[in-house]
Amino acid sequence: MSGLSRRAKLKVQAVVAKDELPSFLEFSSESEEDNDKDSSWEPQKKATNSCKLPTSNKSKPKKVAVVRKKAPQISSSSSPRKVAIKEELNSSVLVDDVSEDSKDELKVLQNLKTTNSTRKRVSNKLRMQKAKKLKVDEAICRTDHLDGGGVEIPSTSTMQGQHSIKKGEDEDNLTFGEPPLKKIKSTMFPQGQPVKTARNVGKIQEELEMNWDMVQVLSERTSIEPWVCANIICLFNDDNTIPFIARYRKELINNLDADALREVQQALEELRTVAKKTHATIQKIKKEGKLSESLLTALLNCRTLEELDHVSAPYKTGSKGTKAQRAKQLGLEGAAKALLENPGTLNLLSYVKPSVKGLSTLQEIEMGVQHILADMFAKDKDTLDFIRKLCLRRYICIQSSLAKVSSKNVSEKDVSKFQLYQNFSCNIKNIQHHQILAINRGENLKILTVKVNIPDGVKNEFCSWCVQNRWRPSQFARPELMKILHDSVEDSYKRLIYPLLCREYRSKLTSDAEKESIMMFGRNLRQLLLTRPVPGRTLMGVDPGYKHGCKLAIISPTSQILHTDVVYLHSGQGFREAEKIKRLLLNFDCSTVVIGNGTACRETEAYFADLIMKKYFAPLDVVYCIVNEAGASIYSVSPEANKEMPGLDPNLRSAVSIARRVQDPLAELVKIEPKHIGVGMYQHDVSQTLLKAVLDSVVEECVSFVGVDINICSEILLRHIAGLNANRAKNIIEWREKNGPFINREQLKNVKGLGPKSFQQCAGFIRFNQDYIRTFCSLQNEFSEGDQALSIAAVDVQLIDEKQSKKRNKAAPKAALKPNPLDQTCIHPESYDIAMRFLSLIGGNLCEIGKPEIQQKINSLLQREEIGEIAKRLGTTVHTLQIIIDGLNQPESFDFRTDFDKPDFKRSIVCLEDLNIGTILTGKVENATLFGIFVDIGVGKSGLIPIRNVTEAKLSKVKKRRSLSLGPGERVEVKVINIDLPRTRITLDLIRVL
Repeated sequence: MSGLSRRAKLKVQAVVAKDELPSFLEFSSESEEDNDKDSSWEPQKKATNSCKLPTSNKSKPKKVAVVRKKAPQISSSSSPRKVAIKEELNSSVLVDDVSEDSKDELKVLQNLKTTNSTRKRVSNKLRMQKAKKLKVDEAICRTDHLDGGGVEIPSTSTMQGQHSIKKGEDEDNLTFGEPPLKKIKSTMFPQGQPVKTARNVGKIQEELEMNWDMVQVLSERTSIEPWVCANIICLFNDDNTIPFIARYRKELINNLDADALREVQQALEELRTVAKKTHATIQKIKKEGKLSESLLTALLNCRTLEELDHVSAPYKTGSKGTKAQRAKQLGLEGAAKALLENPGTLNLLSYVKPSVKGLSTLQEIEMGVQHILADMFAKDKDTLDFIRKLCLRRYICIQSSLAKVSSKNVSEKDVSKFQLYQNFSCNIKNIQHHQILAINRGENLKILTVKVNIPDGVKNEFCSWCVQNRWRPSQFARPELMKILHDSVEDSYKRLIYPLLCREYRSKLTSDAEKESIMMFGRNLRQLLLTRPVPGRTLMGVDPGYKHGCKLAIISPTSQILHTDVVYLHSGQGFREAEKIKRLLLNFDCSTVVIGNGTACRETEAYFADLIMKKYFAPLDVVYCIVNEAGASIYSVSPEANKEMPGLDPNLRSAVSIARRVQDPLAELVKIEPKHIGVGMYQHDVSQTLLKAVLDSVVEECVSFVGVDINICSEILLRHIAGLNANRAKNIIEWREKNGPFINREQLKNVKGLGPKSFQQCAGFIRFNQDYIRTFCSLQNEFSEGDQALSIAAVDVQLIDEKQSKKRNKAAPKAALKPNPLDQTCIHPESYDIAMRFLSLIGGNLCEIGKPEIQQKINSLLQREEIGEIAKRLGTTVHTLQIIIDGLNQPESFDFRTDFDKPDFKRSIVCLEDLNIGTILTGKVENATLFGIFVDIGVGKSGLIPIRNVTEAKLSKVKKRRSLSLGPGERVEVKVINIDLPRTRITLDLIRVL
């Protein structure tokens, strides 16, 4: 019946004429045969022979597939068929597929069951469950049939030379006791081009169809090829994370980096927001009975929220109605159309009604017609496209000036900050992003007034084109009617089109500036998080202060707190406190001091530099460095800090955080909300939602790419791994505390709440210290056989108890407690089979991972054969094989942060007065903005490298860069080109990046 009802629905929908249907409803009027056609998307000039992908049924276990194949026959037949259930085999057998002898046996079995009431109840219950399952399977099969197959996740590790789903290893690895529908299915795309888009994309297009193609518009906005955009949409729809896509799906995204993926994600969300809001507006106007065919087309043509607001403004709730709407209510719409289509028959005097307001005089009627025509012109797509193209060829500038009446709450100091913009004018094509943000801030504070200046020539040319071309009457029109037409065009431009253009320009400039500011913040944050750690040192963290003293904290090489104290260096007790500091440094063998850059930083730095130059701490060779302490005070009073350091004074917690920022910057900085780290620009003026999303994504990217040791990492660090969240991280820590350390990645499948998708996303970023694992396993092997048997039995009982106590029955087969050396690498478990075949190809083994022997074998093979040929032989892609080669080459303790710059340790200090123009210094980048780079050159005040002095020739060729920008932590060589002592400003020129 379900199949009949489906066809009935389709027939009913087909009755409606296609002309009356919007494009997003036409899909539902298609027949089932049309839906069965291949709906694959193929790029122009890049199309490959689309092979038919297997349906979702083929990826199911064999028993379930047989049932699903016959299920529709049972549900659609005129008479119900009996289903016999063999409890001994625990499988369903159809009566038609059984021989006559077996039918007799089944009847005997049924007669036996009727004699036992208990068995009868059990069998009825089983029969009902099977029947229910068959109905569900039938519905799923029909849905898959209509949608053209299941959602397919691109996998780079299962290429077998032909387009097929790999059964066995990958399915078993990525599914553990879940229903068949939740299995992770995978296919492969040669050259990264999709044979077929995922079903999710089609579903979104079906629900939110517009008069423009999502993939094409996304490609235009991001300048990325359409096939790549289509793949990215598929991957995002399937809940893949950016770190996972950037590392393990490179061939599908044409090797884009994480920043580019974030830009595509933002553009995609914007387009979906427009589509969602458009359809909500359509439904709202439709309920009010005001939806016309022309309005529907205009709404579905909108690509931005500004366009949507412009078209839908007259229909907003609470609106008094536009001038055009009021004129239409008076019945003047026919007169307006007649002026354009048949002006010879138009007689405006016939519309005069002295008793009706708005129709009492000829002038009022002419004004009403003018308003209707102006509204018609302003909503015409061709007219708007012409004026936009016209503006592209002209000089459009944005101007700002000092507001005549500024707010009383604004101080003169704030007004002086906007001195540069009190009489400012710049072409919108050349204006800088930071200038837009500054102007917007001044306008919000009511210090500045801003306007967009479009020259009069644009208006004149536009009006002439409208009268003579686009809106020229079809017949001869009398002079008085042509005057109405001229006035309508000018009124439309002045009252409707010009404000729309101004809003569009301001919105576009602001949006681009905010995005660039946020992306700059993200790049700075990434550079800061990936600062090279300084492991193996005992550190003294110093949180400087005047009245309340300097807080000290000494931490061990493993980040344990050894000692905390307070010293008063700037209240006349400096000599006495020096003895205490020397004693602490000697007792804990600490030769590195980390000073926060907050209040009293300069004085504290001078104090330690003086003692170091006098060799006061001999025999220790003490060095110090300055670290950004932004966010330390916020973290010190947070619940996480209270949980991590209970009972410790918040001021002392800040000193601990300052020291740990040098020891392991990533592990410490992830505890602080990114926007409090202090490496942004205009961060309070941009979209806070977008800012948080981008910064959280950057943190996730950094933590994932660095990787975490699952057996020693903190819960806070773990929750930032791709595919994990706070709840899953908490469950992992609880499992570790209850069951001991994890032995291999497969054990993650036993953690509550960690499904196949989460495992797929996080597995490649989780590491296992093999020395620790081997030591743990050797201790376990020292148990006697009896103890082993008892422990195994206890574990089995515990697993059974846990399984029974779970609210949802999730089968978690016990993973083999055997270490896998591949778990220490960046190789994903889905590629383990290929990695093992590659090892056998080069004659290596797992024990050689990260050693020179395996590097020699890999280099020897690559010298004899191209990597592309090797990838084809192994049935994978070049990108996946490269990840395998990198993973096998990297030593066990590999950390790619070693390629970044470490903190700059110093022994002496330089004063601002010591600088001279032309002096060449080395410094460390503190912050990067859209107008310049701030560099710490050790004089207590950062110098600024104007952005014009940062050229491509001066940047390092080793580091890959997506923009001409430096990030926090990078060491540079600079030259002093200007010193402004009264304002303590230092201007620098970049010589090179060290």
